[in-house]
Amino acid sequence: MIELNFGRKLGALDLQVDVTLPSRGVSALFGRSGAGKSSLINAVAGIVRPDHGRIRVGERVFYDHDSGTDLPIEARGIGYVFQDARLFPHLSVAGNLRYGLKRARGTHTVGWDSVVEVLGLDHLLDRRPWNLSGGERQRVAIGRALLRQPSLLLMDEPLASLDAPRKAEVLPYIERLAREFALPVLYVSHSIEEVTRLADHLVIVSEGRTVASGELSDIMSRPEHAPLIGRYEAGSVLDCTVLQHNDDYALTTLRFADGQLRVPRIDLDPGAPVRVRIRARDVALALSRPMDVSIVNKLPGRVQQITPRDGPYADVTVDLGSRTLRALITRESCDRLGLQPGTPVWTMVKSVALDSRSVGFSRRPRSASPAQAPDLPQKPGAPAEAD
Repeated sequence: MIELNFGRKLGALDLQVDVTLPSRGVSALFGRSGAGKSSLINAVAGIVRPDHGRIRVGERVFYDHDSGTDLPIEARGIGYVFQDARLFPHLSVAGNLRYGLKRARGTHTVGWDSVVEVLGLDHLLDRRPWNLSGGERQRVAIGRALLRQPSLLLMDEPLASLDAPRKAEVLPYIERLAREFALPVLYVSHSIEEVTRLADHLVIVSEGRTVASGELSDIMSRPEHAPLIGRYEAGSVLDCTVLQHNDDYALTTLRFADGQLRVPRIDLDPGAPVRVRIRARDVALALSRPMDVSIVNKLPGRVQQITPRDGPYADVTVDLGSRTLRALITRESCDRLGLQPGTPVWTMVKSVALDSRSVGFSRRPRSASPAQAPDLPQKPGAPAEAD
């Protein structure tokens, strides 16, 4: 486990951290700019020294105020990927990677060949940084950090300086990295799209405080966190499996614990695990099964909770059986439908709302299936359906 319990006064920012994170997978630190996310991981790295508290990664204590322990940066065994790649301009891609390898500590568990293959660097090894795209430079920076054989990988908004096409280029590589290498990753971002695609564990940071921490799907599904996530970006996260493709209509059917969803076609084989983010604003509610409507994703459930919001809105949490789905509707609609906890409803989600920004490869173990996913991803009531 990773135990972070410390404080540091940094000008107007009073950083107070108290979280325990898993020792594998991606833990995302999410919050608005200036919330203290980068300062938090800089304290873990040893760049910022806490005023008090303790930082422990696995069995190693990085910092302990009471005992006087404060490991220097080079002794902490971390890899750090910054917003900008910070490559050595006089070295080729291979030279930059070798620099990371030369600074490795301990047993070499991350090999050269695996890093080059996973990050797609083979055809770039002889190039210089000035001859790379922004996305390619970041992939090299990630590779260099991995070859240091870190016990912990820190990534401080590694996609923030990239435009949308370059972000789309790099995201699948980071997704694969998280599956292939068994090391914990602390990933800083203010993009909920990145967080829901990459993270297993979510920490919300606000005004220097770690105000929420837990499994991604659980934190995302809680209405009280909507103001921090963003009213129009908050919603639900579902772990699904690819069921089948309809090439005639360019649609893919996904299966999850409480039913099925149809989404625009994704280039994954049947059986591949997929994570879907459904924004609350893209969910509509009906009291009876909708007929003669264009929306194909219709899931029955019961109202679990209604949370009034500022202005005309209400956040409705619907229990689908084993999962919940959130809907953002007007308070007028809520009253007109007579919604209250326990009311049976049908939820509706437009397929076109579940685009490539909402659907990504999942790192959870797949259910038994002979199909293999490709390495790079390009309730109560009647059974749920996806017409």
